[in-house]
Amino acid sequence: MTTLDSYNFSGKKALVRVDFNVPLNDKFEITDDTRIRATIPTISKILDEGGAVILMSHLGRPKDGPTEKYSLKHLVNPLSLILGKTVKFADDCIGENATQLAESLQPGEVLLLENLRFYKEEEKGNEEFAGKLAKLGDVWVMDAFGTAHRAHASTAVIGKFFTDKVCGYVMQAELDNAERLLGHSERPFTAIMGGAKISDKILIIERLLDSVDNLIIGGGMSYTFSKAQGGSIGKSLLEADKQELTLELLKKAKEKGVNLVLPVDTVIADDFSNDATRQTVPAGQIPDGWEGLDIGPETAKIFSEIIAKSKTVLWNGPMGVFEFPNFATGTNAIAESVVAATEENDAFSLIGGGDSASAINNAGYGDRVSYVSTGGGALLEYMEGKVLPGVAALEA
Repeated sequence: MTTLDSYNFSGKKALVRVDFNVPLNDKFEITDDTRIRATIPTISKILDEGGAVILMSHLGRPKDGPTEKYSLKHLVNPLSLILGKTVKFADDCIGENATQLAESLQPGEVLLLENLRFYKEEEKGNEEFAGKLAKLGDVWVMDAFGTAHRAHASTAVIGKFFTDKVCGYVMQAELDNAERLLGHSERPFTAIMGGAKISDKILIIERLLDSVDNLIIGGGMSYTFSKAQGGSIGKSLLEADKQELTLELLKKAKEKGVNLVLPVDTVIADDFSNDATRQTVPAGQIPDGWEGLDIGPETAKIFSEIIAKSKTVLWNGPMGVFEFPNFATGTNAIAESVVAATEENDAFSLIGGGDSASAINNAGYGDRVSYVSTGGGALLEYMEGKVLPGVAALEA
């Protein structure tokens, strides 16, 4: 795989697949520019060497072609400010306008193409569409790790049309950190799995059972474990068809000598809202009409003590509905303990994208852990041992 540092971009037009799928408010203002800032080193390297940059990305999930809400034109001014130079914009990602702007692009200039997903061919991995995109540049740089698990036109299929294919800094960092976690982890190794559904994390949990010392389970998925063990969970999240699986995972953990830790208390609410009446009850003792929305203080203490003694920490998924301030206490406690392990115990800590990345960044701790992944789903699939199309395309 060709890395960014081993390639000279002088005089080249680099077609760079980035992940600018950033959240926008109702005024089309970016509310979290983490993904944009992550790509700046890649863009800067190309520009500094006398190359030109053509950026392509998706934004959201437009269903019926061009949509104002999902136009990448909303990113032009913020990107220009971050880069310190005017970014040009093509109102299409293929066609005459895009072609003309790409052809006239000079060394040191940046062009942003319109949303790739305004064409259904992008997600279908259409080869003809990929070929049209490929004509815009001399070299393809893949730096969108968050979409590397999708065999889309711009993330994988396009590789067929280039002799020069380069792995960007974001991609390289994601792969290097995932490999460090999987193959060179110091002990004790603690994985913290949260989020709503166990079905989203089955494969990664099974693989982690072969490598971790501690597996902490929190968030919505913990209620399925609780129910399977005979507990009462009220109207909490439940995947009824996964109860048998949770018992199997508990058995496997015991057989492999893994310390699988579940919540001992839960913060419950009588309604799914920040202002709901709340109380703390023992795990498995949630009354009818109530639902668990966060781990309790005793659980947070137990989890934190385990994390504090760890030398390697993987965290994927919040401990509760952290979007509600009144139910973010548990997630924030985990964030604080991961930071403490990193700073005080010299642990290697990897935050696994998605909601976990949002939680750690919202708490202001993003720069106090070892690495915050930009790709939740892609990271999990890579760690499950799956081949990511976007990675395979760079190696072909």
